[in-house]
Amino acid sequence: MAASSSSINGGRSMESRTGRTKQRYNAKGERLVAGVVPLSEDKTLVMLIQSTRRKGWVLPKGGWEIDEECIDAAAREAWEEAGIVIQIDYDLGEIKDSRPPKHSNKERSLYRFFEATVHSQEEVWPEADKRERQWFTYTEAHELLQARPELQMALDRSTITR
Repeated sequence: MAASSSSINGGRSMESRTGRTKQRYNAKGERLVAGVVPLSEDKTLVMLIQSTRRKGWVLPKGGWEIDEECIDAAAREAWEEAGIVIQIDYDLGEIKDSRPPKHSNKERSLYRFFEATVHSQEEVWPEADKRERQWFTYTEAHELLQARPELQMALDRSTITR
């Protein structure tokens, strides 16, 4: 399903939002998370970023906050975590977190991903000192995301060339 096309300016704030005071949760207590599947203009590559919490690679994503629309939260996360100027092309829908919670009281997440075209990669961005970013083919990315089935599902829903 198509989302309204929205181009995001790379001149956004150089400060990452932190904390969860503005975090959205649904009626089931699930943390609402917005993210992007950032594709090259020819749809042959996807950009992944290094996780700051675990080893490995992930898609840009983060908490959807109460003062923004979901599509804007996804674009903000792409800027903060990957330093990319994007155009959001499609809403890829909701994906439930299928991983078992580490603690019985830990909230689950409900992800909403958007397919995006990367128009530029900025040299300086809010989390540049914490993260690497790299382009991968579908096959490479699918393998790198195998421990994160919700991220694999978002990749699978995208129009990347397989």
